[in-house]
Amino acid sequence: MLVKTYSAAVQGIGATVITIEVNILSGVKFFMVGLPDVAVKESHERILSAFNHTGYRFPRKQVIVNMSPADIRKAGSSYDLTIATGILAASEELSTEKLEEYAIMGELSLDGSLNPIKGVLPIAIKVKESGFKGLIIPIGNACEAAVVEGLDVIGVKNLSEVVGFLNGSIEIQPFNTPKAISNGDLCMDSLPDFSDVRGQQAVKRALEVAAAGGHNIIMIGPPGAGKSMLAKRLPSILPPLTNEESLETTKIHSVAGHITGNTSLLRHRPFRSPHHTISDIALVGGGSYPQPGEISLAHNGVLYMDELPEFKRSALEVLRQPLEDRKITVSRANSTVEYPANFMLAASMNPCPCGYHGAPFKECTCTPNEVKRYMSRISGPLMDRFDIQCEISPIPFSDLASRPKGDTSAVIRERVIAARKIQENRFREFQGIHCNAQMDERMLHIYAESDSVSMKMLETAMERLKLSARAYSRILKVARTIADLEASEQVKSHHMAEAIGYRNLDREDYYNL
Repeated sequence: MLVKTYSAAVQGIGATVITIEVNILSGVKFFMVGLPDVAVKESHERILSAFNHTGYRFPRKQVIVNMSPADIRKAGSSYDLTIATGILAASEELSTEKLEEYAIMGELSLDGSLNPIKGVLPIAIKVKESGFKGLIIPIGNACEAAVVEGLDVIGVKNLSEVVGFLNGSIEIQPFNTPKAISNGDLCMDSLPDFSDVRGQQAVKRALEVAAAGGHNIIMIGPPGAGKSMLAKRLPSILPPLTNEESLETTKIHSVAGHITGNTSLLRHRPFRSPHHTISDIALVGGGSYPQPGEISLAHNGVLYMDELPEFKRSALEVLRQPLEDRKITVSRANSTVEYPANFMLAASMNPCPCGYHGAPFKECTCTPNEVKRYMSRISGPLMDRFDIQCEISPIPFSDLASRPKGDTSAVIRERVIAARKIQENRFREFQGIHCNAQMDERMLHIYAESDSVSMKMLETAMERLKLSARAYSRILKVARTIADLEASEQVKSHHMAEAIGYRNLDREDYYNL
């Protein structure tokens, strides 16, 4: 008997419907075709054990399983349940009445219970678009899939529940979306607060501007000046994700298997902080079966790179293209996938090998050539992509002990959210543009150029600092954000002056401090 069941294969952050055809004929062998990988082929042993533990009989005949379309490589153990139900239906132990209405996916344990799988959200979206009534998946994935409206998500614990549901002997209600918990429900008070940091008002201001416009920022200063402490508080002032951003971000984390059982949609912007020993592939994504890397996991959020010069040069250089295109294309011999990578890059570093170049309290032991060699680990094109470059000086003990606390993260966050709302209204007609950092050249001329006095100021700065055309556009974007923080429709001269002041590393005298 020939039976068809349905599942899906994840490709990038999308999915493709896969038809599983099972045919039982006279014979004794088991065949699986349709470009399955090793993990899919191993499903035979898992299914056989699950049948023995749940009281079902594996056919003592020739079983042929075809996974269509055959030109798409199928990977992972998520097809176990689809194949198992197809075998039971083909051997007439399962009713075929509902098989065309539901897509079925899940990993089988040897005792017949079901384990969660990766990529459920893009799968659920594709199943809904393909006209299926519902999706049968492990109960651990039900909360995530229930985000998709108009799709009956049937969460099951084991193979027996699937058989009972499809045979009509038991009734399972579709998973109710109100039960879903988003990570936006987590209390913001649990995050480190900016008021814990004494002094450093100029750097706090720079981080506020960066958060308000989605700008890349690098902080340079001696050890103990507070670079990492400030960077770890950046998530506490970021605005919440919009619905569109939340869905896209959750899809990426779903594909990577980072969505827990009680989480539906991500509401907090991701904050990724990889170690400097990270490989190129782990950073940008890839592998034999491409998976999203750190830059994609930071999509719509922040990628923080501490001790930036300690990262491998090759790993740093691969950041240049995603920072401009806001996406990454991973090409392999058997597939090409594209992941979004619209992230805000935050970095920190020491000014020299010993760390005390320009420090007021300790003498630097490095020669000028050593300082230049250390700074040259960050290429000019990459450094040029940091919209905001700020220096951090240590706080003297007297100021550290007596200086009052500054604004809390909640207060700063309100200002950031207000500025982001202005930008959302400004760019509402532009698809995929949410903040000033995403503006292209045409939009810069419309929204960011200022009066003649401000533009003359910028012209003088470009000639004196020998800035590139990229630095020109970065300054305009930052100036536009500073104006938005003041709710000013026009970029004024003091906005431009502050934006130019954030190009510290472009000064000719920087290495001679």
